[in-house]
Amino acid sequence: MPPRPTATINNRRARHDYLILDTVEAGIVLKGSEVKSIREGRATLSEAYARAENGEVWLYGMHIQPYPYSRDELDPIRRRKLLLHHKQIGELARATDEKGVTLVPLKCYFKDGRAKLELAVGRGKRSYDKRHAIAERDAKREAQRALKERNRGE
Repeated sequence: MPPRPTATINNRRARHDYLILDTVEAGIVLKGSEVKSIREGRATLSEAYARAENGEVWLYGMHIQPYPYSRDELDPIRRRKLLLHHKQIGELARATDEKGVTLVPLKCYFKDGRAKLELAVGRGKRSYDKRHAIAERDAKREAQRALKERNRGE
């Protein structure tokens, strides 16, 4: 039997828009064919965020395309429950009480056949922080290029 295809869904904007303070791995409660859609990489995390409510953590805005061969009519952007330990939920709830701090999903993947979500506690970056990060990245890239050119000449 061939191995199942598994895709990792990344939220590339999260690290650009947020300063990541802490990360935690959470399970996701999925229904029916949503698992197959995620395995095929047919989901997006770009608009997703999480919120702690009444001792539970919920994921909002994760878009999972309907599986084409399914009869299920599930809402592609419905809220989904995240599975965490009670202590973790309390820590996340306390962390998000602070102004400017939110729960941001970084990536969705499979581990031992179960869907997992890497959830981060993030503080929103200001526009000048983003510009500084871009300038830093460009400077590092330019230094690598110069080093490569110098080594090539020898």
